[in-house]
Amino acid sequence: MAHRHKRDTNARKPRAIVIAGPLAFLATASAVGLGVTVGEPESAEVISASSPSVSPAEATEDASPSAAAEPRKAAATPSTAASRGPVLSRSASRFELRELTPAEKMMAPAAVRTAIDQADTRLWATEDLNVWTLPGDQAQQVGTLEAGEKVLVTGRDLYGRDEVVVDGASRWVTSGYLSDEEPTPDLGGACTNGTSVGGGVSPNIVNVHAAVCAAFPQITSYGTLRSDGEHGQGLAIDIMVSGDLGWEIAEFIRANRVELGVSYLIYAQQIWSVERSGEGWRGMEDRGSVTANHYDHVHVTTY
Repeated sequence: MAHRHKRDTNARKPRAIVIAGPLAFLATASAVGLGVTVGEPESAEVISASSPSVSPAEATEDASPSAAAEPRKAAATPSTAASRGPVLSRSASRFELRELTPAEKMMAPAAVRTAIDQADTRLWATEDLNVWTLPGDQAQQVGTLEAGEKVLVTGRDLYGRDEVVVDGASRWVTSGYLSDEEPTPDLGGACTNGTSVGGGVSPNIVNVHAAVCAAFPQITSYGTLRSDGEHGQGLAIDIMVSGDLGWEIAEFIRANRVELGVSYLIYAQQIWSVERSGEGWRGMEDRGSVTANHYDHVHVTTY
């Protein structure tokens, strides 16, 4: 009986060895598999593109599951991944890195702030320009840069627009309409209808009268000095006109506001001012009469 018992014991040993190998491999494969598929996508863990894989033969060299999984853990640490090749985010859909485009680098917040801080050049707008939040198709219009206005520029351009600085913010306008030369106004020539504004008014009022008289000689009535407000200071002039011609004159003066030193205009119960030029013409309250509402004259106030 003792001899048979010893033989049975020896017969079991090879069987135990045969089973241990596959079990160690399965335990190792399970540990590695769970480490990849169960991991949180938001995890900061990274994988090196050049990290060596562990073969099944290597995994079975040690039957201990923890020992077999250890090489995988070492390859997954950030320091090891960084030393072996490009670092890939586990949350990336295809485990690949993408270089930022030149446009993305230009529009990065830090790059935009640097451009604004270093801007030191001002150029004139040669036409009325829409002002945009961005250079691309997704931009929103946030105002208008009037022809003749001088604006701070960064010197950067993208997608057919130039970057300007408006109220400390990055804005964009269509390229090709900013100049380092002050626009030359087309003010019409000499006044030939014999009208004048007399003495006691500012040089800007003299220039407004001369420009309007030359461009619209049919206008023969102007009002300047009187006892109240800006007229009393010699800073305002009323151009007696109505209808569509009044709008032509108002727009003519607005287009040449820089050269004529204009502060604001009123016509047909509408007001336009340099300080709020981005809003265009704005409606005014009813003052009770045609003259008070400026339907029979264009009012011009200068600096």
